[in-house]
Parts: sequence; C-alpha cells; structure tokens
Amino acid sequence: MNWTQLLPTQRLTSSTDQKDIRSAFQRDYDRIIFSSPFRRLQNKTQVFPLPGSVFVHNRLTHSLEVASVGRSIARIVSRELIKKMPELANTAVNEIDTIVSTACLAHDLGNPPFGHSGEKAISSYFEEGSGKILKEQIPANQWSDLINFEGNANAFRTLTHQFSGRRKGGFSLTYATLASLIKYPYPSFYKGDRKKYGIFNSEISTFEVVAQNCGLIKKDQDMPVYVRHPLVYLVEAADDISYLIMDMEDAHKLRILSTDQTETMLSAFHDQEDKEFANYKNRIYQEVTDTNERIAFLRATAINRLVKAVSSLFVAHEEEILAGEFTGSLVDYLDDDLKNAMDSSRKLSVKAIYNHPEVVKIELTGFHVLGTLMEEFSNAVLSPGSNYHRKLQSLLPEQFTPLKADNYTKLQSVLDFISGMTDLYAMQLYKDLRGIES
Repeated sequence: MNWTQLLPTQRLTSSTDQKDIRSAFQRDYDRIIFSSPFRRLQNKTQVFPLPGSVFVHNRLTHSLEVASVGRSIARIVSRELIKKMPELANTAVNEIDTIVSTACLAHDLGNPPFGHSGEKAISSYFEEGSGKILKEQIPANQWSDLINFEGNANAFRTLTHQFSGRRKGGFSLTYATLASLIKYPYPSFYKGDRKKYGIFNSEISTFEVVAQNCGLIKKDQDMPVYVRHPLVYLVEAADDISYLIMDMEDAHKLRILSTDQTETMLSAFHDQEDKEFANYKNRIYQEVTDTNERIAFLRATAINRLVKAVSSLFVAHEEEILAGEFTGSLVDYLDDDLKNAMDSSRKLSVKAIYNHPEVVKIELTGFHVLGTLMEEFSNAVLSPGSNYHRKLQSLLPEQFTPLKADNYTKLQSVLDFISGMTDLYAMQLYKDLRGIES
C-alpha cells in the first residue's frame, strides 16, 4: 500500500461540493458532529449507568475523548512521516489527524443501547432466543450477521446505507475516512475463528468499493477479506488508551476504586526512575490538594506518555503496516513497563469495574429490554397480518422501511431501529409496550 492512494478525497457518491474553506476531510468531521446518530450517543451507556449526581462517561464523551487522543497520535505520525519522506509534504498525509479524529468520532455510532451487552442481547435473540426458529429461512451468510451482531459493522452501515427517503451513500464520507473506521476488514461469514468482524453481508459491495479505491491489499482473491487501512491502527490505539484510562477515573469518582488503587495504577504508566517527572508531580501535588484533580493530572500525563509511545511504534513499523504484514495492535508492542501497566489496568478493570454489580445490572436490563423489543418488532415485520403487528409496524420511522421483501432485509430494518435507540428511549418504549407506568 502507499500513502498517495490510501488517502483519496473522493466520496462514496459523486458529490457536488461547493467551494468551501474546509478540506474534504474536515467536511467529513463536521458531518459526523452535526449528525443525529452522533448526538444520540449522549444517552448511550459507556460502562456505568447514566449519571445521577456523579457524571461519568457516556458514548458521546468517550467518542470525543478518543477523537482528541487520536488527533494527537496522528499529528505526531504525520510530522514524522513527512520528516522521513519529504515528498509527502504536500499530500493528504498532512491531514491524517483530521481523518483519524473523524473515524474516532464515528467508531461507536453503530453500538446499540446498554453498551456491549446490547450487542449480546441482539445476538442472543437469534442464537438462543425465540428468533432461532428463523435460521432455516435465512441464508447462512446473512444469518451469521444476526447471531453475531457487531457494533463495528453497524457503524459502517449507519454511515453508508441508503435508508428509505435518505440520500444514496448515507453520510457520503470520503473513502479514506470510511476505510480508517473499518477495524475488522472482512464480513461475518468470512471471519473464521476471529471474534469480531466489520462488515454486514448487506454492505459487502460498498466495502469492496472503499477498499479498492484506497488500494487496500486483498488477502484472498476469492473472499472479501482485506488487510487494515494503516490509520485504523491509530484509531484503535486511541480507543484502547482512552477507555482503559478513563474507566479507572470514572471508577474512582464512583468510589469503586480507592484513591490509593487509582494512583498506583496510573503511576505505573510513568518511568519510576524519571526524576524530572517526579519533581513535576511533586510541584503539582503541592499546589493541587483536590483528590479528583490529582487523579486527573495522573490520567492526563499517562495518556500523554502512551500517545508518544504508540506514535513512535507506528512510524517504526510503517513498512510492515503498509505491506499488510503487521499483526496485532500497536499497544501490543509497547515497552515492557507500559505494556505491564496496561495489562494490570485491564485485569483490575475486569475484576473491579466490568463485573461490578451496577454494571452487571445494566447488562441484565439490556438483555431483557432489547430481547423484548427484538421479539415484538421482528414478529411485526415478518408477520404483519394482525392488527397488533400493524400498529407496531406504524411505530417504525419511515427511514427504516425495508427496501426489499426478504426476511434478512426486514430484520435489518428492526436492527437499524433498535440499535439507534438511546438507553432511555429503549427503556421507555419497553415500558409503553408492557403497560408499565414510568
């Protein structure tokens, strides 16, 4: 792969962009920021229940922070690539910070309500719930989408699918931005023993257009399986850094982690022999006595060190990445001290945060609410004969009207509707259908 071809400004649909002070990639960024799916992230769970008196992260604040971290990583990478290859100075490499930050903003657009448990709830309806009786009615390559619902693939669909009454090409983003978002560049039916995938069967042809226009390497000529766009590694690193560090800060605010635990975990991201940082920390601590501000200081400096580290790793492994030979993620290649700090934080998060009773309650709520909504609306679109089902169908917004008559397309219209809901709307609709007073 080469940088000239990897960063095209062409869009998924022919565009008659008027003259604009913004570049094509800056317009991509603005299209995400001003979109309804992006705004709805403010009422979608990140990890902890949506806030009461203590404000913790939701999908919106998480996405904004990932975009900030991604932009910083990409700026360093851009500077170093141009320093290494001066011929790139007047190319789109100058704008990879905008491309990466846009992909970071969009990376969670396809996530359903109630965090990752929402994905599991939707998959479970088809895999082990009442929806499993539909297996014989749907081709295997489409069924694999349903029993493994994936927010990553749904984000690509959200951005590129032509919904009823909407324009062709969805958000009509540039090929470069779309490719930078596809963390798993293969469909569900071809994922093999890999846990995740990035493309629904319905978007394979769109995905191939994006991949070919960016010059991505096809791994198998008989299957739509490609290597990642290089900028995906920057988006992934920004997400890995942000959620792990910020989840600990949230857990501290909610008193799930003690101050000592949190300080110990965040301090591990710093070189204990670095006297310059030790002196800097002492000066800050002498001035700042507020506990939350001290934790914020440690969080910010930990992120800063990780940003510098993954940027250097990308530049060091650039040739492998462009050749499609790089495996794993950038954080897998961190020096031992940073990698150990990441691993320790991840283990603590799984033990103390992700299995905390309040988090588990949200997951259980998601299973019950989304399982019910999936059953109600799936039955309505597949068997619309009864008066009840016709009334249910009338609740589907016009944009989710199925454009084809097959069962897979009908079920996707339900998935589009439900996955786009906020936690609060899903809960309220569930109560409405069950006759439960708020």
